[in-house]
Amino acid sequence: MYTVPSEGGKVTVRFGGSGVCLISAVPNQGYTVGTSQSDPRTLTVTFSASRHRSEVTATTEPRSQASVREVSF
Repeated sequence: MYTVPSEGGKVTVRFGGSGVCLISAVPNQGYTVGTSQSDPRTLTVTFSASRHRSEVTATTEPRSQASVREVSF
């Protein structure tokens, strides 16, 4: 399992041979959470607040990794 912290919350995923699986997505106070997974290899979790968004993307292509994108507006 792999836990990814962001300004909006924490995401825990598990990487496996068939793709990435969401274990938990816990938003920080003031944030809501949404998830999308169009295919088994890539998962995106978005934490949203009134003036900030944290997007955590976990993928197994080309290798197992996770990245965080922070956007303030």
